[in-house]
Amino acid sequence: MSITAKVHIEHEHLALVPTLERLDGVKIRVITQGTTDPGSTYFPFLIEYEDPEELEAALEADVTVEEFELIDRTNDTAIYYIKHTPQTRLISSIVTEENGFLVHTETKDGGWLVHLLLPDRAALNTIWEYAIANDIALDIIEIYSNEDAGGESSYGLTDEQRAALQLAFAKGYFNEPRDISLSEVAEEMDLSSTAMSGRLRRGMRNLIAATIAERDRD
Repeated sequence: MSITAKVHIEHEHLALVPTLERLDGVKIRVITQGTTDPGSTYFPFLIEYEDPEELEAALEADVTVEEFELIDRTNDTAIYYIKHTPQTRLISSIVTEENGFLVHTETKDGGWLVHLLLPDRAALNTIWEYAIANDIALDIIEIYSNEDAGGESSYGLTDEQRAALQLAFAKGYFNEPRDISLSEVAEEMDLSSTAMSGRLRRGMRNLIAATIAERDRD
């Protein structure tokens, strides 16, 4: 069953992140293409910034940019084709290899906010593992099933995080005072206390990011 996922990725060598850090207020969006070569490092970007000279100076100094070409400019908005350097971190290749699509990609909070259309959760898990292997911080904000038009949100939780939170809640771990200790909850799931604590913490972070914090982010 296909899914739509919204993720936020961060790394100092993600595409154009050095330009983001150098120019205050710059906004960048990847222009969606009909087909994508999995090995491609050449992409069209729509960039909003008021000073074209400052922008191009930043692109010249950006370690993720090998070359760039201005295609069009209107007022504060320009379209560039940009070729990335070999050290640039990209997730586009692994997304394409997993038969997925980058539906929308824009800069956000020092990184990239990416909307993905994927064939299943296994594809998302592969992308997650790829991010870990390449030291890319990847936060899952929302996941929707595409079974119907409305879809069902998983609130950014993995299946393991959801199970841990549900068990902890059902057993009274979140009551005041607590009805069960962390070690007892961990034992129920056959995990160490450290592993259980981390799973609950990450789950709560993703849950907050997809509900309360997400409203501020949007």
